[in-house]
Amino acid sequence: MCGIIGYVGAKEAAPIILNGLKRLEYRGYDSAGIAIVQPSGSTDVRKDIGRVAAIDAKLDFLGMKGTIGIGHTRWATHGGVTQNNAHPHISNNGKIVVIHNGIVENYQDIKRRLLDEGFTFYGETDTETIPNLIELEMRGGKDFETAARDAIKQLDGYYAVLAMFDGERKIVASRDGSPLVAGVGAGENFIGSDIPAFLEHTKTVMYIHDKDFVVIDDAGIRFKDLDGRAIERPVHSIDWSLEQAQKGDFDHFMMKEISEQVDTVQKAANQDKETLFAVADAVKKAKGVFLVACGSSYHACLSASYIFSKIANMHVNLVLASEFSNYEHFLTPDTLVIAVSQSGETIDVLDAVRTARRKGSKVMSIVNVMGSSLHRNSDLSLMLNAGPEICVLSTKTYTAQLAVLSLLAYTVAGRYDEGRESLQYLWNVIYNLTAANTRDYIKQLADKLKDKEHVFLIGRGLQYPTALEAALKIKEVSYIHAEGFSGGELKHGTIALIEPGTPAIVFSSADNEKEIISNAMEIKARGGYIIGVNAHSNEVFDFFIKTPEVGLLNPIVQIIPVQILAYQLAVLRGCDPDMPRNLAKSVTVK
Repeated sequence: MCGIIGYVGAKEAAPIILNGLKRLEYRGYDSAGIAIVQPSGSTDVRKDIGRVAAIDAKLDFLGMKGTIGIGHTRWATHGGVTQNNAHPHISNNGKIVVIHNGIVENYQDIKRRLLDEGFTFYGETDTETIPNLIELEMRGGKDFETAARDAIKQLDGYYAVLAMFDGERKIVASRDGSPLVAGVGAGENFIGSDIPAFLEHTKTVMYIHDKDFVVIDDAGIRFKDLDGRAIERPVHSIDWSLEQAQKGDFDHFMMKEISEQVDTVQKAANQDKETLFAVADAVKKAKGVFLVACGSSYHACLSASYIFSKIANMHVNLVLASEFSNYEHFLTPDTLVIAVSQSGETIDVLDAVRTARRKGSKVMSIVNVMGSSLHRNSDLSLMLNAGPEICVLSTKTYTAQLAVLSLLAYTVAGRYDEGRESLQYLWNVIYNLTAANTRDYIKQLADKLKDKEHVFLIGRGLQYPTALEAALKIKEVSYIHAEGFSGGELKHGTIALIEPGTPAIVFSSADNEKEIISNAMEIKARGGYIIGVNAHSNEVFDFFIKTPEVGLLNPIVQIIPVQILAYQLAVLRGCDPDMPRNLAKSVTVK
């Protein structure tokens, strides 16, 4: 879940790498570092703990000179947050530098072998084994490129690795399960864990596949397999803009991306009709359909399971991706697995896809990143079309997933036009829900809740997954404990936690209002503070947030006010809305 960038060209590398790291901080922000091959041939390495800007102020990254380099921003897995554990890591002979995302699962075996060979280790990370393993391979007379390939072949687990060697104007790289993409410029080339790392320089990319070995030098970008045989990878153009990856007039990406939902829901509904109908046909023909996802994407799929039941009169199985292997015995070649992921690089989702492939099942995906691992490993994909989402929290991609899944359900039911028109109707609704006056109104609620320790959220039917997602948003970004559950479950234990002043957010709609209001009254009777999210107010509400009634699309509109509330709570509590503690955007470790 770390951020990686590399550059080879004629320009000074440090400013390009530094800006790239700032754009990649949503992938990890425990520590950061840069390595630049200087004109003398030696490599300058600077790294420390903390955020990129603070480290730059301390170490002066821009003072590094050279036109080839690599940079890394870390989300800690193996080893604590210390300077020694920060990347880049250096071989014992001081000539090889490596940055790495992922986990080397057999690092202990490799480390023991290296210790037996006389190597010394200065930190606790699995990554430190990689440059030393390359050095060991070079002791036998191999050149750097061959030694790096042979070292990488010995790694177990999921990884993305970049390496450089003193005196060579060359970056070598490989990946297996962790994201990596090359950028093709005019007289310069890039490599990064995400496209925003180099988006300001080029929109021409080459997607790196698992077990590819890539060499980037002044001659260009060359792809090989891990045995050194040349392979071809196509060149693609992307339609993301630099403006989409910048905050503009907003203080934080989170609020910018919440506001963008007025457009992104419409873009999500603007699916390639031929692909959409092909996926719908596969759903209808399948003997068993599984929706597989994690986190917010799982909540979107839970909503979709209700919508498929109501619209298409169809049962779909819903499974957390990390638990999917337990359902392997149900999979056949007639099974359809629909995998849903913002990044397309979530390791649990990719593992679920591998499980499905082993059983011969067909795989469709709903994903935001063209060329991602999930996109490439799917028979067909529906794109979210949401543009880059920089904030660690999912906001616009969550509602885009809801839009695509809803449209798919309508299409399966033979009601494509109705589904499309219903989504188009939401434009004005979302515009009003994200307007400045709505944000100011919700800030009044945030002022009331900012010092609370607990928030409970309840709903029934389609409002149940909305309660789960809303709770996730609040706890992710404000660190207030928030718990979402079905209103019917209140009396089965959770009501014991209600005491005077305990806030409870109650989601309701026209088809379940009486039941959920009864649940709200149970909380109110015990002194709870009731916040209603509905089309009209009720006397039980202490605070009311009005959301228009839009039937089966209520999950899209009812989550938006709580996204704003979560943002306001974070700001009032002094938290960083874009980079919550301990979290990272693309979860590429188990």
